[in-house]
Amino acid sequence: MLKTRWTWFAAAGALTLWAALSWMGCSGGAKGGAGNFASAAQKVYVKPGEHDAYYAFFSGGHSGQVFVYGMPSCRHITTIPVFTPEPAKGYGVDEESREMLKGYTWGDAHHPGLSETDGDYDGRWLFINDMPNARIARIDLRDFVTHEIFGPIPNVSAAHACPFPTPNTEYVFAASRFSAPVPVGSYSRVEDYGKNFKGIIAGVKVDPKSGHMSLGFEILMPPFDWDLADAGKGPSHGWEFFTCYNSEGAFDSLETKASQNEMDYVAAVDWRAAQKAVDEGKARQIGGAPVLDPATVKGIVYLVPVPKSPHGVDVDPSGEYICCAGKLQAEVSVFSFKKIAAAIAAGQFDGEKDGIPVLKYADCLEARVPVGLGPLHTQFDGKGFAYTSLFLDSKIAKWKVGPPWKVVDDIDVYYSIGHLMASEGDTRHPTGEYVVALDKLSKDRYLQVGPAHPEAAQLIDLRGPKMELLYDFPTYLEPHYAQMIRAEKVKPIKYYPMDENHNPRAIKRPEEARVERKGRRVDVYMVAVRSHFTPDVLRVVQGDTVYFHVTNVEQEEDIAHGFGILFSSKDMQVDPGETKTMRWVAGKSGVTPFYCSNFCSALHQEMQGYIEVAPPGSKVSSLQRPSAQRVSEVAALMRH
Repeated sequence: MLKTRWTWFAAAGALTLWAALSWMGCSGGAKGGAGNFASAAQKVYVKPGEHDAYYAFFSGGHSGQVFVYGMPSCRHITTIPVFTPEPAKGYGVDEESREMLKGYTWGDAHHPGLSETDGDYDGRWLFINDMPNARIARIDLRDFVTHEIFGPIPNVSAAHACPFPTPNTEYVFAASRFSAPVPVGSYSRVEDYGKNFKGIIAGVKVDPKSGHMSLGFEILMPPFDWDLADAGKGPSHGWEFFTCYNSEGAFDSLETKASQNEMDYVAAVDWRAAQKAVDEGKARQIGGAPVLDPATVKGIVYLVPVPKSPHGVDVDPSGEYICCAGKLQAEVSVFSFKKIAAAIAAGQFDGEKDGIPVLKYADCLEARVPVGLGPLHTQFDGKGFAYTSLFLDSKIAKWKVGPPWKVVDDIDVYYSIGHLMASEGDTRHPTGEYVVALDKLSKDRYLQVGPAHPEAAQLIDLRGPKMELLYDFPTYLEPHYAQMIRAEKVKPIKYYPMDENHNPRAIKRPEEARVERKGRRVDVYMVAVRSHFTPDVLRVVQGDTVYFHVTNVEQEEDIAHGFGILFSSKDMQVDPGETKTMRWVAGKSGVTPFYCSNFCSALHQEMQGYIEVAPPGSKVSSLQRPSAQRVSEVAALMRH
């Protein structure tokens, strides 16, 4: 009898537990959670040893870096140093990256822009802007390293609408967020804002083979706050679109004074016409840049009115529709490029602003889509739908691109979404699998870490009839924007082939290792291989400036060596097959050890050496070489 009673209780308990789990699975259970825990978990799960389907590149905001995540697992894979020094990799410490940074130790990275071919991501480069210092960096996705920083761009005062590459990466762009006297650095009273302040739109050419950037043209613009941009594609190829706010020309209390006008603008720039005008000698040199004045050079830029302080501007995959949302309006204005082109051809203008023809809103408008409060940015899925972030509503609205132009779904996000990132959502062929909400506030979503909260990102599944929240993950300050590319499009190398190392300071054999002195400059040509530095003992004199040229001759995946000097701020990582140079000043006499700061082998601890710093006036040989025995040992090691 007792056994029967316990059996009954156990069965009842199991049923109760099953019912509870079933209810949680159907209802979501926790606040703001995924609708079905098991299903959502399966959709983000990547088995150990397997890889994600997408790379996602998040801007690092005022950290100045780029964060790389795998999607859909949302795992942080690596951080790419870009605009600010990064000690673990020695970025900004080695001479090559230190020269690129030009003394800057701060940048504010906003908008990553993947290179494109025929309007689709091609996996070659990633561009990203440093807003306050008007710089654009190019990261090579072959090695995920910053190879070039262009700028500060002349005359551009804070490059916010930047870089937004064109469909074949012919250009990246920059536009002044803060209008200022031109050239930048000129003095004027701020009260003379309307008279002496100007905006600038800059077109930066990209070499199709090397990716090298050079300034193509600049255009003088009215003193508005130029905000965001997107490139035309398909029928609108050859045009770049820029939003602005503060068409009132306010210079103080913008939160009230810059929201008075019913209409601000989208600027439509014909970048091929602008470059042609420069090539024909129609530009003036201002601040070292070829600057076009639209008051005298016609046909390069037009203004399209947009209601109430627009923020994002986004071109749909077909290239026909330009979607623009006023922050203070509850709808998206959709403009037809065909109608814009027709109005320009017909000369149907409503006056000019600083010499720039203004088109009529109604002539360019295709539809107004009521999406909700605080619309900011729009992405696309390639299936005929658009997704607009709603800051005030903390939602994403899904709407039909085309009649009846209405919202068909929405989803709550947590909290106060800014940008959003759809899978290849900026291209001609979005994949339509995921969108990530880049939320400005995280509040209660994660374990508390004091007053400073992490940022919040949320992965949402687009593959079903309804959007489904799958996963929350915190991000470091502050991903403004991000882009997601299919992983198979990116072809990273596993090491730098030694036969492609043409660094003039590289040495590839221990027989070449040496220390050379010319006056007070000392050059150390050093080989790093498990588990030796060659030379590992060298002698300098107090006050010498020493340049360590370290070549990691390893040709094996994931065998990087560090080179750190005690009692200093000097450390760098040298990847397999790479040569880097680091400058160090022998400040005082004594013995200073150095060591491999990046774990490389079982004998990693033994990978070290000493710098003898002799007192001033000591005699030191102009050429030092490691012993023949040491060279022989390392040569034998390298053969094996």
